[in-house]
Amino acid sequence: MADRTAPAGPVRLPSFQPGMKIGLFGGSFDPPHDGHREVSLVAMRALGLDQVWWLVSPRNPLKPNAPSQDQARRIAAARKLANHPRIKVTGVEAALGTTYTAETLRRLSERLEDVDLVWMMGADNLATFHHWRDWRGIAATVPIAVFNRPGLALKALSSPAAKALARGRIPHAMAAKLPEMPPPAWVFLPSPHIPLSSTLLRERRRTS
Repeated sequence: MADRTAPAGPVRLPSFQPGMKIGLFGGSFDPPHDGHREVSLVAMRALGLDQVWWLVSPRNPLKPNAPSQDQARRIAAARKLANHPRIKVTGVEAALGTTYTAETLRRLSERLEDVDLVWMMGADNLATFHHWRDWRGIAATVPIAVFNRPGLALKALSSPAAKALARGRIPHAMAAKLPEMPPPAWVFLPSPHIPLSSTLLRERRRTS
């Protein structure tokens, strides 16, 4: 079966095949780090994903002071670090003209109707997920895989969003079934324990 890309138009997506299972991993990636890559590798193994797409955002509406310029630089750095044929780095949000994850997922779902999508995020994001615009809409659009971060499991799993979506949580032993499950469905994966974050690396860079 031949690879295909997005429908003709200004938005170009990585090559994919119908029936694939694809993880969507959004963030500023400023800078990208080994934790991003390790989470992606774990996701491919645990969830049975064919690809992971890094969605390098133009800006983060929840972090107004975070760097928002030079997306091309961040994409180039992410591609260099990813260095894996099944990890695809893209700036599709800029092409779509979307700022919020809910809208990005709605637009991508329309273009990827014959693909099983999974939204990937860290435990720190689950802890604050209830502050995201239309977070319930996100949970209703695609299954979600949550990856542990040191010291954040309890906070994440007791968060308002985790409690509201409790009926959709599946055991981590069933993670491989997640991509094919109808949302809302989510899994908390206890590994990897990634101590790195882009925020921490930026702070180190500023103080070094």
